[in-house]
Amino acid sequence: MNKNPIPLFKVFMSEEAADNSKKVLQSGYITQGPVVDEFEKKLSRFFNVDKLITVNSATSGLHLIVHMLKNYGLTDDRVKIENDDDHILTTPLTCTASNWPILLNNVNLRWVDVDSKTCNMSLDDLQKKLTKNTKAVLIVHWGGYPIDLDKLRDIQNDFEKKHGFKFVIIEDSAHAFGAKYKENLIGSHGNINSFSFQAIKHLTSVDGGSVIFNNTEDFERSKLLRWYGIDRNENRKDFRCEEDIEEIGFKFHMNDVNASIGLSNFDEVTNNLLHIYIENAKYYQSELKDVNDLTLLDYSEDNSVPFWIYTIKVKNRDKFMLKMKEKNIITSRVHERNDIHSAVKKFKEKLPELDSFIDEMICIPVGWWVTPDDREYIVKTIKEGW
Repeated sequence: MNKNPIPLFKVFMSEEAADNSKKVLQSGYITQGPVVDEFEKKLSRFFNVDKLITVNSATSGLHLIVHMLKNYGLTDDRVKIENDDDHILTTPLTCTASNWPILLNNVNLRWVDVDSKTCNMSLDDLQKKLTKNTKAVLIVHWGGYPIDLDKLRDIQNDFEKKHGFKFVIIEDSAHAFGAKYKENLIGSHGNINSFSFQAIKHLTSVDGGSVIFNNTEDFERSKLLRWYGIDRNENRKDFRCEEDIEEIGFKFHMNDVNASIGLSNFDEVTNNLLHIYIENAKYYQSELKDVNDLTLLDYSEDNSVPFWIYTIKVKNRDKFMLKMKEKNIITSRVHERNDIHSAVKKFKEKLPELDSFIDEMICIPVGWWVTPDDREYIVKTIKEGW
């Protein structure tokens, strides 16, 4: 038996993080400042984008996106939530952090079924549920595996021909830092993206996130709205007193302490650790393909994916989890399906594909801490049966 438990998640913190955050803490300037600016530039170069802001959490980022959609409209088409019939189509298989921002903005959602082959949104079901009142589609790249963005774009273009505008595509990319759809990073495909730098994500700043916009007006507005609506660069008669605020905003900004930790971790994560996630997943994909009572998800080799969680489907899941626990291997489904909660019972609808596999899905350790010996032990344990 493996003596030390193999965790499902583990925080990565570089050796430099403590020293760099200490410098900020002792500098006398710890809120949003030059270190946040540096972190944003680093992220923008990584994604090859120029309309990126940081926020204090990915949840705040999603809340800001939906707020802007409701109150001002988004993208070149100025798509806007305008009445009670307008809605966002979204997936129920995700953290509640994806969907609660929709409801907290008093915007209606509608559930789209989940593709049993990938755990991503079913684009076939999406096509069936689109109406003229669909103003946005929020997708989640489950575990980091990209949804078919080409097909989603085709659906968006067909929708425009029928209704005269393009629904907004919002990519919840909390699981997908460093993942590539075909040859390009998630975050660089021209949609609005939200990333998470929460404690156990690939890249952590303790907590935090970023939003990538695809429209200059939205980008400039978001910089105001993340800080009460205040223009931090305006010339003021009194440096402590802001000029006129045209649009009320939030306290969603990142601070220099978090940014210093994100910067400290960035190079090691992007240069080395993401590769370990990728290699561990490839090992599972190869070694678990013929195991009785286990089904692998259908992952295309066209995509390079540092899986944040590696999901499989197993018969008798409870017995599987008990066997893994006995062998000191931590497993979990990670996220409960959102649609079963009492708080959203009025949105309930039939989701047969999700129903068909939800009792079989389970995630096994795949991250940077999983050594070659660990992954061999995990595979050996699974092959013994449960």
